[in-house]
This record gives sequence, structure tokens and C-alpha cells, in this order.
Amino acid sequence: MKALAAANDLQRRESCWSHCFVKNLIDFGFKGSIYPINPSADEIRGIKAYKSILECPGPVDVVHMVIPAKFVPQAVEDCGRKGVKHIIINSGGFGETGAEGAAIEKDFLERAGRYGIRILGPNCQGVINTDPGIRAYCNFTFTKPDPGFISIVALSGGVAEVVHQAFAQMGVGTRIYASNGNAVDVTIPEIMRYLGEDEGTRVIVTYVEGLRDPANFMQAAAAVAAKKPILAMKAGRTREGAKAAASHTGGLAKEDIATDLIFKKAGVLSFRDEGHLIQAAAAFGSQPIPKGNRVGIITNTGGPAVIATDVLVGAGCTLPPLSDKTRALLKEKLYPEASIGNPVDVLATGTAQHYRVCMDAMMEDESFDCVFVNFVTPFFVDNESIAREIVAVNQQRRKPIVCNLMTDKQQWSEVVRILREGGVPCFPLPGEAARAMAALVQYHAIRSREASPIQLFADVKPEKAKKLIAEARATGRTQLDAAEVYGVLDAYKIPVAKWRLAASPAEAAQAAAKIGFPVVLKADAASVVHKSDTGGVALNLASASAVKAAAAEMKRAIAAPDLRFFVQKFLPTGLELIMGAKAEEGLGHAVVFGLGGIYVEVMQDVVFNLTPVSAAEAREMLDAIQAAPLLSGVRGKKGVNRDRLVEILQRLSQLLTDLPQIQEMDLNPVMAFADKAFVVDARISLKESA
Repeated sequence: MKALAAANDLQRRESCWSHCFVKNLIDFGFKGSIYPINPSADEIRGIKAYKSILECPGPVDVVHMVIPAKFVPQAVEDCGRKGVKHIIINSGGFGETGAEGAAIEKDFLERAGRYGIRILGPNCQGVINTDPGIRAYCNFTFTKPDPGFISIVALSGGVAEVVHQAFAQMGVGTRIYASNGNAVDVTIPEIMRYLGEDEGTRVIVTYVEGLRDPANFMQAAAAVAAKKPILAMKAGRTREGAKAAASHTGGLAKEDIATDLIFKKAGVLSFRDEGHLIQAAAAFGSQPIPKGNRVGIITNTGGPAVIATDVLVGAGCTLPPLSDKTRALLKEKLYPEASIGNPVDVLATGTAQHYRVCMDAMMEDESFDCVFVNFVTPFFVDNESIAREIVAVNQQRRKPIVCNLMTDKQQWSEVVRILREGGVPCFPLPGEAARAMAALVQYHAIRSREASPIQLFADVKPEKAKKLIAEARATGRTQLDAAEVYGVLDAYKIPVAKWRLAASPAEAAQAAAKIGFPVVLKADAASVVHKSDTGGVALNLASASAVKAAAAEMKRAIAAPDLRFFVQKFLPTGLELIMGAKAEEGLGHAVVFGLGGIYVEVMQDVVFNLTPVSAAEAREMLDAIQAAPLLSGVRGKKGVNRDRLVEILQRLSQLLTDLPQIQEMDLNPVMAFADKAFVVDARISLKESA
């Protein structure tokens, strides 16, 4: 960036935005030319001002606009005539204010489009770039960051500044900061793609309150996250609308899970707490990505190492034993009283040499992928020397190092300075440090995920399923009846237990005889949503008379003019699972898998993924539920056919991709056995409009 102009309002007070932007550029050491634009000022902060952008003596790369909204369209026109290609509009008063503002916004966007101008904003903070060759503080905030490797991008300037300020307080530098406000032109995905190619950015931090184009965001995030970590936080997660969901799947999605599923699908690390996000980013900004989850701990005090161990193990890390070679070396080099294990306790009297031999040994020991350092600063050792040795090993960048530094920062300011300038991420609490390290390990796991193509089954009959849906729509229904539901499943070769429909108790008895006893009898009517709650299910009926009596009782209990009877083969007890789906606007469907049956909404042991679902993703879903051990068998009971469940999930994914008209879908329960799996109850509802 060689030249920057700031179009200002008519105020000339020191506190006004015009002075703020110019002051920030000067104070931050901007390397290009600055042209203040103000029709009533000769100079601003000692720099010659111009009455119009057209009067600037040279080319202008970027223009800041800090003027009332009504003047912006003409100002954009003038910029186009000047040859400007980039504008940051900091002022508000546009689409966020209503129809009048939206009209102004449309006007300036049309003018920008004619001249090929890109707009950041409006109603935004702007950009900060710490690159030594640029030093651009195109922003009205107050955090003056040191150069670093963390880049921040967010719509919300308030949250972005909180995160930015936290890094500054930690002494952690940043690379690029971009807050684009209303984002009427330049988008978050565009900025992320740019940062993905920026060699100075090692980690990207983003905060989202909503995704206008979720598919585009997911595509961009996936491409960038494959090269460098993206750490994201989503606000506004709770969603009251889920209370009205008719299906089990809809009821389970009581939070705005779509964004979390986008993060998961794209390989983005998701955080629910800004403190955790900030701590993790500090580690990513200075450390290499580990090659596994095995952590070695070095400490000079016992308790904090125990706390760190609990957090690390809880997050999926392991603490392997020292190799025989490492154990023998440390036994020789450390004090006799030192604890030679993992953690290694060098004692409070441990010296710089002791820390160094431990760190070098763990760097060499192939048992470890990461090194965690607990460092308390007692007055009776040379703490500065210990800090220098930690820095020396850290700068080798062989394995990630995270430090829990327990000290008085004022008394031991030199220790803090050495570690900070040496790029060692330090945290005052062992839990914070451990969570930061766990995030590094989690990103490695994401990068190492098994990849598999999306399988498309050739034996499916989508036209049959589409015809059934079209027939339901033609009658004005959004709820498929049982015959339609099972017809759709049959079209995609999703296995179901043998079934028949009957219009009367007598017909139900006849249908049961043809299927073969024992059978299950279920009420089938549009008004019956959860059959078990209304007495609409009778199990293990062993005779025609039992079926006929159960059907007659249902007819008395359920006053529905469209009542029919669904007769199905009763299967011996298997593991009851749930599969299902819920439409997510712009993304396809969220597919659910988990523990099913009547307790599904009580236990809520389920996981979601976005369509399309690959075989590898389906296997991950099976492993992710808390009841996963049941799938493999426990206490002498046989496990279930996992391959069959994976196939059903893939077929379900293909069905949903082919039939976007589906709003919600429940397959509950799916009865799983050692050799097979069957759907024994299912519901499908359609979107209100095609």
C-alpha cells in the first residue's frame, strides 16, 4: 500500500474520526503517503489536506470514508474517477438502518461496480496490517499490536477488538486484523482465502454471529484449514424455534448446530469460550503442529502437573512413559531425589541444566509429540537461565512447547520478557496451558482424518421416491403416510422389517398372518406424531386375535378419521439406534446418529454431520457417541454390524441429497444386530414449499 486517503467530515476537533485515522497511521509508522480529504481544512495533524480526492497529487491505493451516509455515493463516484480500487467505509447509516439507508447502500455499490472498486464495510472498523513494509493502521481502535503470526477476521468489531486486545495484553503479536461490518462486498470467506495464501499468517481467528452464505463459507474454510489452522467462535447458539420440532431429530437440535457442523466438516477448530480461543491461538501462533497426541511433562512442582495431566487426558492426549534411554539419561543427570517418569519432576531446586537435559531428551525421544513445561520461579534458582534454555529449545521448532509459567510478573519481569520474546506461549494457570496444547493436538487429529470419497449407490431408484413425494404434495400434505415413507426407504434400499398396511382391525389380523407372528401393530394417522405417547404401539403380538383386539383398542383411543394400522414383523431384541435428518438452509441436511428408542430425547446420546456423508465420516459418527462401546459388544453381548450401519448412513445421505424437499426425517428405532440392521419405525415430513 503506497498511498492512502481519508475522506473526513467537516469537524476538525482532535477527537473526531479524521484526526483519529491520521494519528493512528502516523503513530503506527505507515510506510506510504497519506492524503487527508476535507473541504474546509488546510491540514490535519500537520499533513496537507485536499478538498477532493481528485486533487491528490499521486495515485491512491485505499480510501477511508468517514462521512455521513448521504455523501458516500458521490464520494465513491469521485474515487472511481481517480482510479481508486479499494475503499473502507467506516461510517454507518446504510442497510442496517432501514429502507433509506439501504437505497444509499445500493447506490454506492452500483457506482463501485462500474469502476471495479471493492468495498470493505460499511459500518466497520477496518484493517490493521503489521507487516514491516506496510504498517497500516486503517482502523479507529486503540490496540497497537506488535508483529506476529495470528490474523483476525470478524464482522463484529467489538468482539474482534476484545480478542485483539487480549493478545496485546499477553504480549502476543498479530499479523492482519480485518473487521468488515455490514460486509456488503468483501466477505469473510474472501478475507479467509487471502489469509490462507499469506505466508505471514500461521493461524486465523474468526468470530461469527451468523453466516449469510454458509456453503461459500464452508468451501473457503475447508480449503484454508487444510493448509493452516482456523480457530472459530460462534455466538447466539441457542434457538427457541427448535421447541416446535415435530420429529425426534428436530427436537434434538435444540441449538444452532448448523454452524458447528460447518466448522466440523471444514476442519475448523470450534470454541465456545473466547478465553480458550485466545489461549489456543497464542500457541498456534508460535508453535509447530504436533505429529500426534503424546505429551511429555516437565515440572518443578507437583500439583500443577497433576492438574495439567487431568486436562490433557480429558482432551484426548496421552502421557506415555519415558523410553529406557531417556529414563537412564535423566537418572544420571538430575538430582537423585527427582521423579523420573512422566511427568518428570526436576524439583523446585532444579537448574537450567536440568530443564535443558529434560527438554533435549523429550525432543529426541520418539515417545513424545509435544512438551509441556510447568515452571514456577523460586527465589533460590537462576530463573532467567531456565527461561533462556526453554527459549533455546523452543526456537528449534522441532515439537510444540507450551509453558505454564507460575510467577509474579513484576518481580520476575525479566523471565517473562525472555520467554515472551523467545516465542514461548506462557499461561499462568496449568489448565489454560493444557487446553492450549490440547487444541494443537486436536488440529493434528483433524488434519489426519481419514479421507474417503462420497459413495453413490447404483441400485437406488430416486424417481420412485420423487413420485411418492410429488403425490403427497398434490394432496396438500407435508407429512408422508407410512406407505409413502417405507416406499421412499425401499427406493434407496434402506432395509426395513416386513410390513403391511390395513384399514381395519380385521384386515390388520389378516396382514399379520401373512407377515408371520409375532408382529408389531402401530397406529398410522397424520395426527399421530409420537405413537408410543398415544397408545399407538402394541408389541410382540403372537396371534391374529391379539392383533385384532389391539387394533380395536387403538381405534377407540385414537379418534382420527384417517386412522390405519401399520403391521410389522416383530424383531427380537437388538440395539435400538436412531438415524435421521433435519434440513439446514443452504447446506443440505444435518444427519443424526445415536442411541435410539423411547429414551432418545432423555439420553440425547447423538452426533450430527452434514450431507453428503462419506464412509469415513459415518465411521466417525459411530465412534463419537458415548454408547459407542455397545456397538462393539460388552459383557459377553455381541456387537452390531458396524459396516451395515455405515452403509445405511451413506444411503440415507444419498437419499437426502437427491430429495431436498425433505424437512425432517426419523428412523427410530433402527434395530441393529450382529449380522444385520433394520428400520422398524420411520417418519418423513416435507418442507412447506418445494
